[in-house]
Amino acid sequence: MLHLYRVLINLAIPFGLVALLFRGFRNRQYWYRWPERFGMVPPEVRQTAPFDLWIHAVSVGEVRAAVPLIEDILRNHPERTILVTTTTPTGSEMLRLMLQQRVSHCYFPYDLAWAMRRFANTVRARVALIMETEIWPNMIHATKQAGSQLLYTNVRLSERSYARYAKFPQWVKQTLDQVDHFAVQGPQDSRHLKLLGVPKDKISETGSIKFDVTVAPSLKESAEVLRRQLGQARLVWIAGSTREGEEGRILRVYQKLKAEHPGLLLLLVPRHPERFDTIARKVQRRGLNCVRRSEGHADLSADVDVYLGDSMGELSLMYAASDIAFVGGSLEPFGGQNILEPCSHGIPVMFGPHMFNFPDISRWTIKEGAGRMVQNSTELADALDELLSNPTLRDDMGSRGLAFIDAHRGALARNQILLEQYLATV
Repeated sequence: MLHLYRVLINLAIPFGLVALLFRGFRNRQYWYRWPERFGMVPPEVRQTAPFDLWIHAVSVGEVRAAVPLIEDILRNHPERTILVTTTTPTGSEMLRLMLQQRVSHCYFPYDLAWAMRRFANTVRARVALIMETEIWPNMIHATKQAGSQLLYTNVRLSERSYARYAKFPQWVKQTLDQVDHFAVQGPQDSRHLKLLGVPKDKISETGSIKFDVTVAPSLKESAEVLRRQLGQARLVWIAGSTREGEEGRILRVYQKLKAEHPGLLLLLVPRHPERFDTIARKVQRRGLNCVRRSEGHADLSADVDVYLGDSMGELSLMYAASDIAFVGGSLEPFGGQNILEPCSHGIPVMFGPHMFNFPDISRWTIKEGAGRMVQNSTELADALDELLSNPTLRDDMGSRGLAFIDAHRGALARNQILLEQYLATV
C-alpha cells in the first residue's frame, strides 16, 4: 500500500505545481519558495541544524495554537533551536508577526518520499511535534528514519477523518505505529485513534490548547482604541474568518438588520487575505459604504456600513472591539473555525451548522449558553436581532463564555510537561 501511495503522490506532482500557480493569482506568495516544497531547506535554516525541536503548524490556526508552547520553551530554554514549518503563506506571515526572528522557518515539503527524506536528514530534529492531525506517511517514515522522536499534539480526529482513515486499517496502523505519542483534545479523538490501532499507552487526553487563550492587557488597550474609532455608541457585529459563499449571505443579513438597527456596523474579516479585494468589491456592489482597515482611518463616520478587516494578525483585536460575533467557515461546509476566541473576549458567539472540525467545542459552547448554532441566514438574522435588542442577554452569554473557557484551561500546561519529557531525553 505504501508503494502504491508513493507512486500516486509522485504522479500528482504536476497537479501540485498547477495548484500553486493558480493559488498565486490570489496570493502571489504561492509563486515563491518552490524549492522548499520539495525538501530543499534554505541555507539560513540549514546552517542552524540540527534542531532541538521541529514543529509543523499547517496554517494560521495551528500557528496560533503552537506559539504559547514555543514561547514557553524559549523562555525556559533559550539555548534550544526551533524550526517551525507551515504549509500556507498566511501561516508563514502569522509566524513572522508573532515570533519575529526568534525561530527558524521554512515551508513543509510535499509528502514525497525523496523530498521528505532530504528535509528530515537536513534539519535532523531531535524532537518533531506535529500540531493537530497531519498524517503524512512519508513524513512519518522519514522523520523516524532520521532518528527523531515524533509527537502529535492538540490532535482532533473527527468522524469524517476517522471514516476516511478506517478504509485502510492495516496501512494506517503501520503508519501510526511509528509515532511515539499522541496528545488528543478529547474522548472522541482518543477513541478514534484506538480504533485505528494506536495503543492506549501512546495516547494522552490533554484537552485543546485553544482553551488556554490569554488576552494581554496591551490587546485590551488596543481594542479600546479601535472601539472608539468604530464608534462607542454603535452596536458592532463581527463576522470573522468568513469563507467563500458566506459573505454574500452575511451582507444580506446585515442589510435586513440595518432597517431595525440603524446604527449597526458590520466588521467583516474574511479568512484568506487573497480574497480581500474581491470582498471589498462585493460590499460596494451592494451599495454599502465600506472602509478598509488597511486604509488607516482614525475615525469612522456614522454612515459607514462595513469595516473590512483586511490586515493580518488582528482578528483577536477585532473580536475584542465587537459586541456580537459570528464565526465563519460554518454556514458553508468548511468545518468551522475557532469559536473560543470571541468567547475569550466575553461576547456571544454564533456559528453555522457545519462545525465538524470542532464537534465537542461547538456542542459544549451551546450547552453552556455561550453560543448559538444557526442553520441558515434566516436563523442568523433572527438570532442577531434578538441579541442586538437585548443587552442583558448579550452580557449573560458573554459571561458564560468566559466561565466556560476558564473551566477548560490546562491543556497548554499538560502539553508543556509532555514536550519537556521528550526534550529532556535529547
